[in-house]
Amino acid sequence: MSPRPIRTLIAGLAMIFALSACALFPNRDPLNINVVGIEPLPSQDLEIRFAVKLRLQNPNDNDIQYDGVALNLDVNGKLLASGVSSQKGTITRFSEGVLTVPVTVSAFAALRQAVGLTEQQRLDNLPYELHGKLAGGLFGTLRFEDSGTLSLP
Repeated sequence: MSPRPIRTLIAGLAMIFALSACALFPNRDPLNINVVGIEPLPSQDLEIRFAVKLRLQNPNDNDIQYDGVALNLDVNGKLLASGVSSQKGTITRFSEGVLTVPVTVSAFAALRQAVGLTEQQRLDNLPYELHGKLAGGLFGTLRFEDSGTLSLP
């Protein structure tokens, strides 16, 4: 047998395996994730801590399991807070739940935000962007984003 038919056979088998692997991954709609609350937590030294509450809505016909979450909160286009949690849970099909993630604001991040405020800006209606991910194994990680305005006391 010459090398050409062997290469063609290997390429054909590789294509069949690649197409069958795609069928294993479910076609999912993205989760709807929104910030529904921010509450103060006990702080330490030069940091401020908050509990960010996220509403997760699963518009899919299958359950979504997660075993960790990470997020970054940008305010006025600058990183203000970040947080992680090793919480585990399931968002059942066509349902919703609330996930609370502790985040930390360093004194330097707070100072950077304060310096960035103009005299006309106040601490209400500040634009924010939330970027994060729900860990769900090798191929189950879901990335999410949310944006809006914050009103801080």
